[in-house]
Amino acid sequence: MSPAEVCIFCRIARGELGVSFLYEDDDVVAFKDTAPQAPVHVLVIPRRHIASLDASGPDDDAVLSRVLLAVRDVARTLGVEQAGYRTVLNTGADAGQSVHHLHAHVLAGRHLHWPPG
Repeated sequence: MSPAEVCIFCRIARGELGVSFLYEDDDVVAFKDTAPQAPVHVLVIPRRHIASLDASGPDDDAVLSRVLLAVRDVARTLGVEQAGYRTVLNTGADAGQSVHHLHAHVLAGRHLHWPPG
């Protein structure tokens, strides 16, 4: 099986798991995190399997841009753009990446301390 066939985020993006999308277009979907770390915690993922930011290549430039623009759109839709939100892209085990499909966390709804820990 290919990584995209078994990847949980690919399955979500294909609509196989019944997850409700807060945002979707041809390239990207966004949905609530099942283990939220803030009052607002949304994941934004490309529909196409890209294992991580480090695994991306020149052919991924457009979809990487779409992910960031979707983060902005999700923040606006949820009304957190004025107070502020944090966008996190974990890459690799030491950074805390547990699903090997590129995803941006959108965190908001409370004061987010720095450094994150």
